[in-house]
Amino acid sequence: MAKKKKSKSKKKIRPLQWLRRWALRGLLAFVALIGFFILLYSVVNPPTTHTIWSEKHRLGDIDQEWVPLEEIAPVMARAVVAAEDARFCQHWGIDVQAVRAVLDEGSQRGGSTISQQVVKNVFLWQDRSWLRKALETLITPAVEAVWSKRRILEVYLNVAEMGEGIFGVEAAARSYFDVAPDQLSSRQAALLAALLPAPKSRSASRPSAAVRRRAAQIADGAATIRADGRAACFED
Repeated sequence: MAKKKKSKSKKKIRPLQWLRRWALRGLLAFVALIGFFILLYSVVNPPTTHTIWSEKHRLGDIDQEWVPLEEIAPVMARAVVAAEDARFCQHWGIDVQAVRAVLDEGSQRGGSTISQQVVKNVFLWQDRSWLRKALETLITPAVEAVWSKRRILEVYLNVAEMGEGIFGVEAAARSYFDVAPDQLSSRQAALLAALLPAPKSRSASRPSAAVRRRAAQIADGAATIRADGRAACFED
């Protein structure tokens, strides 16, 4: 009788062991897949993102054309950093100081860095779930370890949503100002950067008073980070 009971108990444990084994294998496969794409996208441009794909499905078409960072006006890169992540050159992907400031102030605006936004756009999805945020927090340091700051900023400037169906600086520069991205003025760059928190409800070519005020602040910030060296990691 004792042997039969022991045998039955072993059979009850096996399904749990099987589930744990396959859960571990699934986790390792996911880590390996993410690692592969992190390495791949360090040299190959991401063909699409979840947001671009979903917007193309919703609208029927989107406007995006990839351009290297060398073909984007340096003031545009500085404007985006000033607007979204002024300590971009000083953190390893997670800006602890910014997160603390958000918590202390009780701000509705998140403390996400440009690196985190790139991870969210390229590897994950847009909702505010804890799972997505946890994955973002885990993947971001790996991206920072493999990609250069210039590469992170280049990807961001090419996949960021800047209007209804408008993705990336090249499409935004043409759509709003009818210029190439390397011809953007400091004012135009600041206006584009001012769109980023709410690109569907703001316009760079017909900016509201609030957008103009925000753009003026961004232009000042872009000049400041150039003067104090906080743009050094992405400007050769």
